[in-house]
Amino acid sequence: MRTALDAQLSVGTATGIGEYVRGLAGALRTRGLDVVELRENGLDPWRFDRRVLWDQVLLPRRARACGARLLHCASGTMPAASALPIVVTVHDLAWHEAQGHAPFYARFYFGRFSLRQYRRARRVFVDSDFSRRRLLALSDLDPGRVEVLYPGVAGDFNTVRRQSDGRTILAVGTVEPRKNLEVLVRALPRLQGARVVAAGPHTPYAGECAALAQRLGVAQRFEMPGYVSREQLLGLYGSCAVAAVPSLYEGFGYAAAQALCAGVPCVVSDRSSLPEIAGGDAHVVAAQDPGAWAEALASALSGRDESATELARARSIARFSWAAAARTAERAYASIDG
Repeated sequence: MRTALDAQLSVGTATGIGEYVRGLAGALRTRGLDVVELRENGLDPWRFDRRVLWDQVLLPRRARACGARLLHCASGTMPAASALPIVVTVHDLAWHEAQGHAPFYARFYFGRFSLRQYRRARRVFVDSDFSRRRLLALSDLDPGRVEVLYPGVAGDFNTVRRQSDGRTILAVGTVEPRKNLEVLVRALPRLQGARVVAAGPHTPYAGECAALAQRLGVAQRFEMPGYVSREQLLGLYGSCAVAAVPSLYEGFGYAAAQALCAGVPCVVSDRSSLPEIAGGDAHVVAAQDPGAWAEALASALSGRDESATELARARSIARFSWAAAARTAERAYASIDG
């Protein structure tokens, strides 16, 4: 059975969803499945009008034209009309619960409109038990059609770890309000000699964090390099002292999973899916308590947490495996085709 996979969010500055598409497609092919990745390189997926054009017009046409018998919409949105049965991945419910600052048309399209479309999907994958609970609470979907498929972490993260530099606190992800980067800025004055590197695309929130760092006198130790290449990202995971994920809302928390698979000491917030993803292998800290963050980060910066990371790494590599994700997806595809 040929499966069409929506890969448009792997175009350009691909973030977590781009990583998801690449990893799942490769693992499915390893299992012998016929997967066609659909994308239009000249179409900016981060422009709202281009995204709607892709979702609602180009994607269903391309899926049908390529001879697929199933369309997997892997970016949280799906066409209102499709000649093919659809599987959709819902990465989180942030558009309903954590994106109140976004324009109304984006909140509608990615929120209420998309939620209605999920009723037509033959199977709905979610990235965590947390996201499954939230999706079922916000919709009337049949629970039997909603299944957890943990995203995998690419193998190059598993072997990247070198020696800690003893000072870098790494935060990975788009710099936006729900990532709660400001709590790290507020903790930084208590962490002499440490620096925060926040690697990810900027939004206006980046300016707010920079202004806060300036007021607190830590601007020289707070770096926001923007979107970094994969090679640079692996280098940061390889040498940082600790990874910090202080988000207020995450449907999965790729930064935490990547850090754990890399064998990096990790501190996460107590919100949304992050305690689930940590699985007992990371410090869990109250999201908005700078003092608690300073204490947990100081422990990691001292090197005291390094001895526990190897066992955590082995457990995490097994939990966040693309091979396991592909097996789950293949079973779902087969049940639909049957």
